[in-house]
Amino acid sequence: MKIFHVTNIIFLIIAELIFLPRSLFAQQLSATDIVRKTDEKLNGELTGYSVMTMTIIRPSWQRTVEFKSWSMVDDYALTLITAPAREKGQTFLKRKNEMWSWNPAINRLIKFPPSMMSQGWMGSDYTNDDILRESSVVDDYIHTIEGEEEIDGRMCYRIKLLAKEDAGVLWSHQLWWVDKKEFIVLKAELFDEDGLLVRTEYGKEIKILDGRLLPTLLELIPAENPGNKTVLKIIEMKFNVRMEESFFSQQNMKTIR
Repeated sequence: MKIFHVTNIIFLIIAELIFLPRSLFAQQLSATDIVRKTDEKLNGELTGYSVMTMTIIRPSWQRTVEFKSWSMVDDYALTLITAPAREKGQTFLKRKNEMWSWNPAINRLIKFPPSMMSQGWMGSDYTNDDILRESSVVDDYIHTIEGEEEIDGRMCYRIKLLAKEDAGVLWSHQLWWVDKKEFIVLKAELFDEDGLLVRTEYGKEIKILDGRLLPTLLELIPAENPGNKTVLKIIEMKFNVRMEESFFSQQNMKTIR
Protein backbone atom coordinates (compact mmCIF):
# COMPACT_ATOMS: atom_id res chain seq x y z
CA MET A 1 0.00 0.00 0.00
CA LYS A 2 2.87 2.35 0.78
CA ILE A 3 4.39 1.79 -2.67
CA PHE A 4 1.02 2.42 -4.29
CA HIS A 5 0.64 5.67 -2.33
CA VAL A 6 4.08 6.99 -3.33
CA THR A 7 3.52 6.01 -6.96
CA ASN A 8 0.25 7.93 -7.04
CA ILE A 9 1.90 11.03 -5.59
CA ILE A 10 4.63 10.90 -8.26
CA PHE A 11 1.97 10.39 -10.96
CA LEU A 12 0.02 13.43 -9.75
CA ILE A 13 3.15 15.62 -9.72
CA ILE A 14 4.07 14.58 -13.26
CA ALA A 15 0.50 15.14 -14.45
CA GLU A 16 0.47 18.64 -12.99
CA LEU A 17 3.75 19.49 -14.70
CA ILE A 18 2.53 18.16 -18.04
CA PHE A 19 -0.70 20.14 -17.99
CA LEU A 20 0.71 23.41 -16.64
CA PRO A 21 0.31 26.20 -19.21
CA ARG A 22 3.45 26.67 -21.31
CA SER A 23 3.35 30.38 -20.52
CA LEU A 24 4.41 29.60 -16.94
CA PHE A 25 7.62 28.08 -18.20
CA ALA A 26 8.18 31.06 -20.50
CA GLN A 27 8.01 33.36 -17.48
CA GLN A 28 11.25 31.80 -16.22
CA LEU A 29 13.03 33.90 -18.86
CA SER A 30 13.57 37.47 -17.76
CA ALA A 31 13.52 40.34 -20.25
CA THR A 32 17.32 40.51 -20.03
CA ASP A 33 17.55 36.76 -20.74
CA ILE A 34 15.47 37.26 -23.88
CA VAL A 35 17.57 40.22 -25.07
CA ARG A 36 20.79 38.31 -24.40
CA LYS A 37 19.60 35.20 -26.26
CA THR A 38 18.48 37.38 -29.15
CA ASP A 39 21.81 39.21 -29.29
CA GLU A 40 23.78 35.97 -29.07
CA LYS A 41 21.78 34.52 -31.95
CA LEU A 42 23.62 36.87 -34.30
CA ASN A 43 26.67 38.04 -32.35
CA GLY A 44 27.32 35.49 -29.64
CA GLU A 45 30.16 33.51 -31.22
CA LEU A 46 33.88 34.16 -30.87
CA THR A 47 34.33 35.18 -34.50
CA GLY A 48 32.13 35.81 -37.53
CA TYR A 49 32.28 36.53 -41.26
CA SER A 50 29.51 37.91 -43.46
CA VAL A 51 28.82 39.10 -46.99
CA MET A 52 26.02 41.65 -47.39
CA THR A 53 24.44 44.16 -49.71
CA MET A 54 22.90 47.42 -48.58
CA THR A 55 20.41 49.25 -50.80
CA ILE A 56 19.77 52.89 -49.97
CA ILE A 57 16.34 53.92 -51.28
CA ARG A 58 15.25 57.52 -51.74
CA PRO A 59 12.16 58.95 -53.49
CA SER A 60 14.13 59.89 -56.64
CA TRP A 61 17.08 57.46 -56.62
CA GLN A 62 18.64 54.37 -55.06
CA ARG A 63 22.07 52.76 -54.89
CA THR A 64 23.53 49.51 -53.59
CA VAL A 65 26.71 49.00 -51.57
CA GLU A 66 28.29 45.55 -51.26
CA PHE A 67 30.64 44.64 -48.42
CA LYS A 68 32.33 41.93 -46.37
CA SER A 69 32.72 41.99 -42.59
CA TRP A 70 34.87 40.14 -40.08
CA SER A 71 34.35 40.30 -36.30
CA MET A 72 35.77 38.93 -33.05
CA VAL A 73 33.51 39.00 -29.99
CA ASP A 74 32.20 42.57 -29.51
CA ASP A 75 35.58 44.28 -29.46
CA TYR A 76 36.93 43.89 -33.00
CA ALA A 77 35.40 44.41 -36.44
CA LEU A 78 36.70 45.03 -39.95
CA THR A 79 34.47 45.91 -42.90
CA LEU A 80 35.57 46.05 -46.56
CA ILE A 81 33.54 47.75 -49.28
CA THR A 82 33.58 45.62 -52.46
CA ALA A 83 31.19 47.66 -54.66
CA PRO A 84 30.40 50.09 -56.25
CA ALA A 85 33.71 50.70 -58.02
CA ARG A 86 34.19 54.27 -56.81
CA GLU A 87 34.06 53.13 -53.15
CA LYS A 88 35.68 49.71 -53.58
CA GLY A 89 38.54 49.11 -51.16
CA GLN A 90 37.32 51.49 -48.47
CA THR A 91 37.54 49.87 -45.02
CA PHE A 92 36.29 50.46 -41.49
CA LEU A 93 38.00 49.15 -38.36
CA LYS A 94 36.88 48.85 -34.75
CA ARG A 95 39.25 47.94 -31.93
CA LYS A 96 37.41 48.08 -28.62
CA ASN A 97 36.35 51.75 -28.24
CA GLU A 98 38.39 53.13 -31.13
CA MET A 99 37.27 53.29 -34.75
CA TRP A 100 38.90 54.27 -38.05
CA SER A 101 38.11 54.45 -41.75
CA TRP A 102 40.57 54.03 -44.63
CA ASN A 103 39.92 55.55 -48.06
CA PRO A 104 42.38 54.33 -50.73
CA ALA A 105 41.24 57.00 -53.21
CA ILE A 106 42.75 59.73 -51.03
CA ASN A 107 45.21 57.47 -49.17
CA ARG A 108 43.88 58.68 -45.82
CA LEU A 109 43.24 57.04 -42.46
CA ILE A 110 40.63 58.82 -40.31
CA LYS A 111 39.86 58.15 -36.66
CA PHE A 112 36.21 58.51 -35.72
CA PRO A 113 35.41 60.98 -32.92
CA PRO A 114 32.38 60.08 -30.75
CA SER A 115 30.33 62.72 -32.60
CA MET A 116 30.56 60.69 -35.82
CA MET A 117 28.87 57.61 -34.35
CA SER A 118 25.39 59.03 -34.98
CA GLN A 119 26.12 59.85 -38.64
CA GLY A 120 24.76 57.72 -41.47
CA TRP A 121 27.09 54.92 -42.59
CA MET A 122 27.91 55.16 -46.31
CA GLY A 123 25.01 57.60 -46.72
CA SER A 124 22.43 55.10 -45.46
CA ASP A 125 19.86 55.26 -42.66
CA TYR A 126 22.14 53.04 -40.55
CA THR A 127 24.50 54.89 -38.23
CA ASN A 128 28.19 54.23 -37.71
CA ASP A 129 27.22 52.90 -34.27
CA ASP A 130 24.89 50.33 -35.88
CA ILE A 131 27.62 48.98 -38.13
CA LEU A 132 30.52 49.10 -35.69
CA ARG A 133 28.44 48.18 -32.62
CA GLU A 134 29.94 50.62 -30.13
CA SER A 135 27.02 50.17 -27.73
CA SER A 136 25.65 46.95 -26.17
CA VAL A 137 21.93 46.14 -26.10
CA VAL A 138 22.59 43.81 -23.15
CA ASP A 139 24.76 46.01 -20.93
CA ASP A 140 23.61 49.54 -21.78
CA TYR A 141 19.85 49.11 -21.33
CA ILE A 142 17.31 48.10 -18.65
CA HIS A 143 14.91 45.48 -20.06
CA THR A 144 11.25 44.83 -19.30
CA ILE A 145 8.61 42.57 -20.86
CA GLU A 146 5.69 44.73 -22.03
CA GLY A 147 3.47 41.91 -23.29
CA GLU A 148 3.02 39.62 -26.28
CA GLU A 149 2.00 40.30 -29.88
CA GLU A 150 1.85 38.44 -33.18
CA ILE A 151 4.10 39.58 -36.06
CA ASP A 152 3.88 37.83 -39.45
CA GLY A 153 2.17 34.83 -37.86
CA ARG A 154 4.79 34.43 -35.11
CA MET A 155 4.08 35.07 -31.44
CA CYS A 156 6.54 37.57 -30.01
CA TYR A 157 7.66 39.01 -26.71
CA ARG A 158 7.29 42.79 -26.70
CA ILE A 159 10.41 44.02 -24.91
CA LYS A 160 11.26 47.57 -23.82
CA LEU A 161 14.94 48.52 -23.64
CA LEU A 162 15.44 51.69 -21.57
CA ALA A 163 18.88 53.31 -21.75
CA LYS A 164 20.81 53.40 -18.47
CA GLU A 165 21.65 56.89 -17.23
CA ASP A 166 25.41 56.44 -17.62
CA ALA A 167 25.26 54.68 -21.00
CA GLY A 168 26.60 56.54 -24.01
CA VAL A 169 23.95 55.32 -26.44
CA LEU A 170 22.03 56.96 -29.28
CA TRP A 171 18.55 55.81 -28.24
CA SER A 172 16.62 56.76 -25.10
CA HIS A 173 14.68 53.52 -25.47
CA GLN A 174 13.83 50.78 -27.93
CA LEU A 175 10.86 48.46 -28.39
CA TRP A 176 11.55 44.97 -29.71
CA TRP A 177 9.19 42.27 -30.95
CA VAL A 178 11.13 39.03 -30.39
CA ASP A 179 9.99 35.67 -31.79
CA LYS A 180 9.23 33.53 -28.72
CA LYS A 181 10.53 30.34 -30.28
CA GLU A 182 13.55 31.43 -32.31
CA PHE A 183 14.60 34.61 -30.44
CA ILE A 184 14.70 36.69 -33.62
CA VAL A 185 13.82 40.39 -33.68
CA LEU A 186 10.99 40.69 -36.21
CA LYS A 187 10.33 44.38 -35.50
CA ALA A 188 12.07 47.16 -33.58
CA GLU A 189 11.23 50.80 -32.87
CA LEU A 190 14.00 53.19 -31.81
CA PHE A 191 13.37 56.48 -30.00
CA ASP A 192 15.50 59.60 -29.42
CA GLU A 193 16.18 61.41 -26.12
CA ASP A 194 12.86 63.26 -26.43
CA GLY A 195 10.96 59.99 -26.74
CA LEU A 196 10.16 60.54 -30.42
CA LEU A 197 10.21 57.60 -32.85
CA VAL A 198 13.28 57.88 -35.10
CA ARG A 199 13.07 54.67 -37.10
CA THR A 200 11.41 51.27 -37.41
CA GLU A 201 13.25 48.07 -38.38
CA TYR A 202 11.89 44.77 -39.69
CA GLY A 203 13.52 41.33 -39.90
CA LYS A 204 12.27 39.27 -42.85
CA GLU A 205 13.05 36.28 -45.11
CA ILE A 206 14.10 33.97 -42.29
CA LYS A 207 16.53 31.30 -43.48
CA ILE A 208 19.23 28.99 -42.15
CA LEU A 209 22.72 30.52 -42.28
CA ASP A 210 25.60 28.32 -41.11
CA GLY A 211 23.15 26.14 -39.18
CA ARG A 212 21.33 29.05 -37.54
CA LEU A 213 17.85 30.39 -38.33
CA LEU A 214 18.16 34.14 -38.98
CA PRO A 215 16.41 36.97 -40.83
CA THR A 216 18.31 37.56 -44.07
CA LEU A 217 16.52 40.77 -45.07
CA LEU A 218 16.53 43.78 -42.73
CA GLU A 219 14.48 46.87 -43.56
CA LEU A 220 15.11 50.21 -41.84
CA ILE A 221 12.48 52.93 -42.28
CA PRO A 222 13.16 56.43 -40.85
CA ALA A 223 10.13 58.09 -39.27
CA GLU A 224 10.73 61.65 -40.48
CA ASN A 225 11.62 60.94 -44.11
CA PRO A 226 8.71 59.45 -46.09
CA GLY A 227 9.91 57.37 -49.01
CA ASN A 228 13.34 56.74 -47.47
CA LYS A 229 14.42 53.20 -46.63
CA THR A 230 17.58 51.14 -46.26
CA VAL A 231 17.49 47.41 -47.02
CA LEU A 232 20.27 45.18 -45.74
CA LYS A 233 20.49 41.71 -47.30
CA ILE A 234 22.68 38.97 -45.82
CA ILE A 235 24.18 36.87 -48.62
CA GLU A 236 26.50 34.71 -46.53
CA MET A 237 27.27 34.34 -42.83
CA LYS A 238 29.73 32.06 -41.05
CA PHE A 239 30.47 31.67 -37.36
CA ASN A 240 33.68 30.69 -35.54
CA VAL A 241 35.94 31.43 -38.49
CA ARG A 242 39.62 31.01 -37.68
CA MET A 243 41.30 34.41 -37.17
CA GLU A 244 43.56 36.20 -34.70
CA GLU A 245 43.28 39.57 -32.98
CA SER A 246 46.19 40.79 -35.13
CA PHE A 247 43.87 40.52 -38.16
CA PHE A 248 42.10 43.67 -36.95
CA SER A 249 44.94 46.10 -37.63
CA GLN A 250 45.39 49.42 -39.42
CA GLN A 251 47.85 47.70 -41.74
CA ASN A 252 45.26 45.07 -42.70
CA MET A 253 42.76 47.86 -43.42
CA LYS A 254 44.95 48.83 -46.36
CA THR A 255 45.61 45.33 -47.72
CA ILE A 256 42.47 43.24 -47.04
CA ARG A 257 40.63 42.02 -50.16
